[in-house]
Amino acid sequence: MRPPEHVVRALRALPGPACAYVYDTAALRERAASVRQSLPVAASLLYAVKANGHPSVLDTLARACDGLEVASGGELALALRAGARRIVFGGPAKTDAELAAALDAGAQINAESIHELHRIAALRPGAEVVLRVNRAGAALTGSHSMTGAPTPFGVDEAQLGQALAVPGVRIIGFHLHAVSNNLDGRAHAAFVREALRWSVATGIDPRVVNVGGGFGVDYLGDAAIDLNPLRAIDVPRGIDLIFEPGRYLAADAGWYAATVLDVKTTHGRTFAVLRGGTHHFRLPAAWGYDHPFTVVPVDDWPHPYPRPAAFDTPVDAVGELCTPRDVLCRGRHVRRVRAGDLLVFGRTGAYGWDISHHDFLRHDPPQFVIL
Repeated sequence: MRPPEHVVRALRALPGPACAYVYDTAALRERAASVRQSLPVAASLLYAVKANGHPSVLDTLARACDGLEVASGGELALALRAGARRIVFGGPAKTDAELAAALDAGAQINAESIHELHRIAALRPGAEVVLRVNRAGAALTGSHSMTGAPTPFGVDEAQLGQALAVPGVRIIGFHLHAVSNNLDGRAHAAFVREALRWSVATGIDPRVVNVGGGFGVDYLGDAAIDLNPLRAIDVPRGIDLIFEPGRYLAADAGWYAATVLDVKTTHGRTFAVLRGGTHHFRLPAAWGYDHPFTVVPVDDWPHPYPRPAAFDTPVDAVGELCTPRDVLCRGRHVRRVRAGDLLVFGRTGAYGWDISHHDFLRHDPPQFVIL
């Protein structure tokens, strides 16, 4: 899918060899508005900072959403600087310092274990917390299952009674995030309904049911989860139903682009070697898939020597690292690619730069262009 013309113009304006992320704040706002329209009227929408913590992204989504979800003290600090109206703090390895900072900031804490409940009670007797529960058989189909299997996330459902009996804290609801990158909207709606039913059935009269995120996009095409089935969910009176998407809000508002430094064929395979790679955009290597790209031609070639090129052939887009695993895409057919052209990878606004191993080989980082 070719990037929009305003993104192409921004990339063409960069000095070469270019390497950049482009984030479109208008696209972020539009996606947040679209998601809100698809959720139950009574639901709260928070953005998961882990997907993309760039300050401009956070400033935009802190205003377009009801608040931010964080998973570390560092993300908590980012959320506070962004002026988030509401902060939810989750994650399985909170330190006492992080818990104290979250309590001082008025953040809602998702407690991940019985031990964490005791620690919160010691730090702030009487604190209100939300309990994360790893329910049996509650998983959805997606890239990463968080519940219904042995994971470090939440309290085993079999230990729920023990957790509810911990003194010194008031459990006001449940966090039941189940999956990452689910593409089945009807199944997601069924999961949310079951999460609400189960939470009410515990008998604690919950004020909060947090179903996390997990709204998926298909990186190999244009498809994404259909959120419309969520709209018809009936939220019981008095319950704050929280959704915490990250990827779905940010992915389509970002593009990663890199100049082709060389085009070469070895042992029958053709490579476009980039000023960039998996140290900037790790997701394809981490998940083992080939991320599609678009060739944006750059006709200027100010050099006296021949311009490397390949025509009408499959090409592997590879990076500048000294490892054969620095591959963003294998075997994508191109009509033409030349040294000096730009390769642009769409849907890179989430889990791109933020999860990558930036310091390996100490190449210069990409530029960040904010539209």
